[in-house]
Amino acid sequence: MAETIRKVDYFYAEVPNKPGEGARILAALRDAGVNLLAFSGFPSGRRSQIDFVAENPDLLKAAARQAGLKLSPKKTGFLVQGEDRPGAVGDMMGRLAAAGINVTAIDAVTAGEGRYGAILWVKPPDVRKAAQALGAV
Repeated sequence: MAETIRKVDYFYAEVPNKPGEGARILAALRDAGVNLLAFSGFPSGRRSQIDFVAENPDLLKAAARQAGLKLSPKKTGFLVQGEDRPGAVGDMMGRLAAAGINVTAIDAVTAGEGRYGAILWVKPPDVRKAAQALGAV
């Protein structure tokens, strides 16, 4: 098995860029039973943007409301899980390049035991074409 690539719903929130904010939010989600498949955070101006891909988006939305977190409308990204090998991410990026698709952002990491994972985003008009190029399920 090389990899599984699937379209996923994600939501983001803009939060204060201060120590402990991510820990507070993640604790609230944990306490509500939210299982995150992917999580990414980065500075955005004077604030931070946090992206969430949850196993159960409805539970995420309810938990976010309870925690006072304002989520964006639903967006689409791609979650990649596969066997790690040299060039795994490069090959995937090559398929997108061959289809003329620009990647907005990507985060990839080894998961240990010969596995890797990634989350990537393309512009909304490119989602369908990217799904085809990637063979997303």
